[in-house]
Amino acid sequence: MRQIVLDVETTGLEAAAGHRIIEIGCVEILNRRLTGQKFHRYVNPERDIDAGALAVHGIDSARLRQAPKFAEIVDELLAFIRGAELIIHNAPFDVGFLDAEFARLAGDVRTAAVCKVLDTLALARSLHPGQRNSLDALCKRYSVDNTKRELHGALLDAGILVDVYLAMTGGQSALALDMSGARSQGTRSTGVTAPARASGVALNVTTADSEELQRHEAMLDLIHKSSGGKAVWRVTGSPESSESVQ
Repeated sequence: MRQIVLDVETTGLEAAAGHRIIEIGCVEILNRRLTGQKFHRYVNPERDIDAGALAVHGIDSARLRQAPKFAEIVDELLAFIRGAELIIHNAPFDVGFLDAEFARLAGDVRTAAVCKVLDTLALARSLHPGQRNSLDALCKRYSVDNTKRELHGALLDAGILVDVYLAMTGGQSALALDMSGARSQGTRSTGVTAPARASGVALNVTTADSEELQRHEAMLDLIHKSSGGKAVWRVTGSPESSESVQ
């Protein structure tokens, strides 16, 4: 399955109030493996950035003055995400901003029509009810390194969310990369790989000898007697166990 971990940074908190996207970061996962493919663009919002937002991401208007406008990168963005499942932390926020940008282009594009969306915040709340489930809190819970996250950044946060998502859904962080280029391009990985066994390798299986089996049965008899004859394995067990000492 192809998945895109996505994050955006914005000029403020409310798309409905006219705030705009200023950065988009996407990281591709295919069958739970990082592919090394990513999409990252800064965007000229054509408006001022709120002081509160600036304190969060540190991206000022001067830095974005020469950046392309959303209309100039939308086709490239849609080509990258179309048909994938988007993985987003607090998805209503990011999707709301994407849909607002699409609407400004007077088209009929909506995120839900292009991609499926998985909200990792909702997932985390179902797994850890009553606990803090911010991205930083999840990094601490799943031992994901976020020491470089002094300020928010779309591509940085998307890379961190990859590790958090894989840990939440499979107990493994970023799985083995099949190509050396992914790390050289800046794709993050913890280097944790799934255990594998080579085909044709015989496993050494140890079985209990007769003395060990007798001791085992004697212990089961003792437990059965101590429980007043209510041990489930003696009452509903195999024909052999039904012949145990009364």
